Amino acid sequence: MGFSWKTYLKRYWTLYLLLLLPIVFFIVFRYVPMAYILMAFKKNNIIKPPWLVDWAKNNGFEWFIKAFKDQLFIRALGNTVKLNLLDLVCGFPAPILMALVLNELAFKRFKKFTQTVLYLPHFLSWIIISSLALRLFADNDGLINILYKQMSGNKDAVLPFLSQPSWWVGTYIGLGIWKEAGWGTIIYLAALTGISPELYEAAAVDGAGRLRRIWHVTLPGLRPTIITLLIMRLGYILGSEFDRPLAMSNTLVTNVSTVLSVYVYQKGINGGGQFSLTTAVGLFQSVVGVLFLFGANFLAKRFGERGIM
Repeated sequence: MGFSWKTYLKRYWTLYLLLLLPIVFFIVFRYVPMAYILMAFKKNNIIKPPWLVDWAKNNGFEWFIKAFKDQLFIRALGNTVKLNLLDLVCGFPAPILMALVLNELAFKRFKKFTQTVLYLPHFLSWIIISSLALRLFADNDGLINILYKQMSGNKDAVLPFLSQPSWWVGTYIGLGIWKEAGWGTIIYLAALTGISPELYEAAAVDGAGRLRRIWHVTLPGLRPTIITLLIMRLGYILGSEFDRPLAMSNTLVTNVSTVLSVYVYQKGINGGGQFSLTTAVGLFQSVVGVLFLFGANFLAKRFGERGIM
């Protein structure tokens, strides 16, 4: 029998009705605002719609040129790349390792309890975490430094977790791993359920120990998921959270804590009013992120993986 659109829609119209709401959401809140990307190429004016404003100098590239001449932008760009790379190198393997360990636990109740403990930090906001970090790591009255002074016998001894740039970066990355690594294990544990138990049984019959089974069965089964998530993380290499660096920052470490999202906030909202400049910076972030995404996807396919597109 031939295909009939009338019969098909009559049978599945409810699915398309359910799809209508997210489509409207994306159109209203994602695609319509894209018209204001024009602000990156127009004179700074938030009173008129951008399509009614005159073009900026240098054929519309005035704000891009101004941004790349701004030392604060260059510093924020470098900090964004550095912190995201450290998050990628240190944070990306963490949920994989956690998932492998959880998968090997024999006691189901202990496994569920451990999973719950690992998931909980994800639901805390960075405002709460920064307050906890201040109470734990502050130089003068932080719990860690109080204990360190008592153990060392030196009242002036300090571990500068939040006051020295290099220590602050380590604290920033460590807290990020603690907060999100447990939540990231959900995807990998779900992927592990798709690996056939027969593969583990065959490997055990061949004399493979636990580590050998992880290396030759578990990790190859996780490889498509790992590649997909890695591609998505690489597409975010120039992106930046706002609440995390802003909440964790202080005046002693602004040279390493100011990222592009904080730069946009300072220049655009917090008294700067340079909305065309910040729109140009945001557009630059998005374009570079898309390029990284396509590049990572191309390399994945080049090496025989499926990629995401």
